[in-house]
Amino acid sequence: MDILIVVLALFVLMLVAYRGYSVIIFAPIVALTAVAFLEPLSILPAYTNLFMQKTSEFVRNFFPFFMLGAIFGKVVEMSGFAKSLTHAIFKAVGPQNAILTIVLVAAILSYGGVSTHVVVFTVYPFAAEMFKLAGVPKRFIPGAIWLGGITFVMSALPGSPQIQNLIPTSYFKTDAYSAPIMGIIATIIIFGFGMAYFVREMRKSRASGETYSGGMELLQEPDPLDPNMKLPHWGIAMLPLLLVGIINYVMTKYGVPYFFGDKYVLDFPGLKQTIEISVGSMRGMWAVEVAMIAAILATILLALKPIVKGFHEGMKSAMAASLLAIMNTASEFGYGSIIAALPGFLFMVELFKGFGGNPLITEAVTVNVLCGIVGSASGGIAIAMAAMSDMFIQMCNEAKIPLEIAHRVASLAASGLDSLPHNGAVITSMFVTGLTHRQAYIPIFVVATVGPLLGLIGGLIIYGLTGIY
Repeated sequence: MDILIVVLALFVLMLVAYRGYSVIIFAPIVALTAVAFLEPLSILPAYTNLFMQKTSEFVRNFFPFFMLGAIFGKVVEMSGFAKSLTHAIFKAVGPQNAILTIVLVAAILSYGGVSTHVVVFTVYPFAAEMFKLAGVPKRFIPGAIWLGGITFVMSALPGSPQIQNLIPTSYFKTDAYSAPIMGIIATIIIFGFGMAYFVREMRKSRASGETYSGGMELLQEPDPLDPNMKLPHWGIAMLPLLLVGIINYVMTKYGVPYFFGDKYVLDFPGLKQTIEISVGSMRGMWAVEVAMIAAILATILLALKPIVKGFHEGMKSAMAASLLAIMNTASEFGYGSIIAALPGFLFMVELFKGFGGNPLITEAVTVNVLCGIVGSASGGIAIAMAAMSDMFIQMCNEAKIPLEIAHRVASLAASGLDSLPHNGAVITSMFVTGLTHRQAYIPIFVVATVGPLLGLIGGLIIYGLTGIY
């Protein structure tokens, strides 16, 4: 019965998300309904002291990433840099490869610092333009953006500035570059599998004569891009993205340790007591924040005129995007925190510990299942690390497995079952593109759930056979 409650809660949340209802509204309703089956009097205490506490904790910890990622995405769009990169890649790979163009653009922008939660806002206008020119069905747009912007970049590529790659650093005392070989192998598998899927689907689409609209009513179509807009050279457009990578690496490896040491004490006159900060757990996050701020300022300096012209409206749009994205994810984090406290889930955790006695398999299964229940890679991995990182560390130490590998496995596992229909970024993608789950979810599931699971398995197999990570 306890496990059935957990499973039913997951099914109901997926169902309401699939039908287009807001998880901000329904995540607490579903979680508290599960509580009602076990302890009706605990509904209000669970809402105020567990759901809301965890939701606000997630916002407190990660809002800077959502905000800076949204601002960066908007200034890159307003500057013409995103359009310049899109047209350069489109020209290089040919109009017959519009999907590959959008996959590469989304990957470059996400690895360059645009948040995976808001990359769809930045890329969609260009995807719509490219797909219309190439006659590619619109229903493939969310899947193409997900493959490039939210799969291997989010969890596999070493040095990724995305929070799914940074959350483990706070617990394992690792950095964003952990287990680079495993990450690169997983990237090749995820990218190769995803593109192979799209090649097959495009053959079927062309054989059936499907057009951009595919017989659907076109909603949320972006305004036509200004054909007279003077585009900067793609090399200039790449500079802020490269800056993120360079500053992130320098600050991670040298800057933060040099300036702050192992611990930093915050001691202001108005504080009742000093605040001691473990720098090791914050190194990756601080490094990315500095890199993102520098990249935003560099973009503004390189394209001052177009950005200043639309700055007011652009920042309003960026803030709306970041708030929608973080509230979707934070609400699911609060939901997952309640589910993770229920006896049914605790019983499932005990089952996870028995997966062959291998700590990496235990970790992979646990994180994947949690991300599936929560419907969020960042929310699920945050819950898993907060609740079970000590167990993972102990198991890895006993098995003499470096924690860098545990870091990479956790990140890769987060990019699997997280992409179920109730995922906040899936819902945001459908809203932005004017599509429904029924029209466009299957490509997302294939490239963002099946592909990453294959990448995780492939990375583990190569490590098991060679010991290389």
